[in-house]
Amino acid sequence: MRESSKTAWLTGVLFTFLIAGLGYLLAMVPGFDRAGQLAAAIVIAVFYRQIFGYPDRLRKGITFSTKRLLRAAIVLYGLKLNIEIVLQDGFGLLLRDAAVIVFAIAATVWLAKVFKADKAISMLVAVGTGVCGAAAIAAVAPILKVREKDTAMSVGIIALLGTISAIIYTLLRPVLPLTDLEYGMWAGLSLHEVAHVALAGEPAGEDGLAMALLAKLGRVFLLIPLCFILMYWMNRKSAESAEAKVSFPWFLIGFLLMSIAGTYVIGPVIPVSAEVLEFVSGLTTWLLTAAMVGLGLNVSLQDIRSRAMKPFLIILTVSAVLSVWTFFIV
Repeated sequence: MRESSKTAWLTGVLFTFLIAGLGYLLAMVPGFDRAGQLAAAIVIAVFYRQIFGYPDRLRKGITFSTKRLLRAAIVLYGLKLNIEIVLQDGFGLLLRDAAVIVFAIAATVWLAKVFKADKAISMLVAVGTGVCGAAAIAAVAPILKVREKDTAMSVGIIALLGTISAIIYTLLRPVLPLTDLEYGMWAGLSLHEVAHVALAGEPAGEDGLAMALLAKLGRVFLLIPLCFILMYWMNRKSAESAEAKVSFPWFLIGFLLMSIAGTYVIGPVIPVSAEVLEFVSGLTTWLLTAAMVGLGLNVSLQDIRSRAMKPFLIILTVSAVLSVWTFFIV
C-alpha cells in the first residue's frame, strides 16, 4: 500500500471514529440520551451523506470499519454472553426466546410478501427484532448477501423503534399488573437491543433487570444456530441458482469462543478486574458504532422513502403484536 493510500485509509478509519465520537457527545444531550451513541452516530452519518455526499477519497478506510471492525465488534460482543447462566437458569426462557425469534421472522417475512415490501430489509429487521438488534443484523447481513446501505437502513429502523419501545415500557411500568420478575422477563423477551432491555428493565429493580438481561441473553445465544441455519438455506438457494456459495462466517466462531472464555475462563481461571471488562465493553461499543457510521454513510434518504417505509410499518406491527403476546406468556 502506497504512502498516500495508507494515509487515505487511516483517515477513513479515523473519520468513522470521529463521527462515532460526535454520536457519543450527541447522546449526552437530553432526549438523545434515550437513543444512545449508536443511534445518534448513525443519524449524523446519514445526514452527512445527504449534505456533503459520500467521501470517496476515504472509501478504503470507511470500508475497513464497515467490514473488519464490525466483525471484531461481534467477536468481542461474545463476552457479554454468559452461556452457563443461559443453559442452567434459563432453559424455560430459552424456549420462549426461540418462539420469539421464529415468530418475528415468520410474521415479518409473511407480511413482506403480502404487502410486497423490500425482502432484504424486511429480513434484516426481522432478525434484529427477534434476536439482538444491530449486532444480529450485522452478523446475518454477509450471510444473506445484503448491500451495505440496506444493512444501515435496517439498523436505523431497529434503533429508532427499539428506543421508542423502551421508553414506552418505562412509562407503562407503574400501571402494569406484573411483578418485577415478570416485567423483566417481558422486556427481555420482546425488546430489540440489549441497551433497550437495560433501559426498560431498570425501573424493575436489580432482580427485574437481571431477569430482563437473562431473557435477552437467551436470544443472543440463539444467534449462533440461527446464522448457521441461514447459511445452510442460502447455500441451498445458491446451489439451485448456480450462484457462489456463502463463505463460512468465521467471526461467529470467534463470537462463540469469546462467549466460552467469558463464561469459563475469565474470572474462574484468569482473574480480570471490573475496570478491564468495562474497557472491553466500551471498546466493543465504539467499534460497533464506527462500523455503523460506515454503513450510515451509504444511506440515501430517497432510498429510505422508497424502499424502507413498508418494512418499517411491518416491523412496527410485528413488534406491537410481539409485545402483547409475550405480555401474556410471562
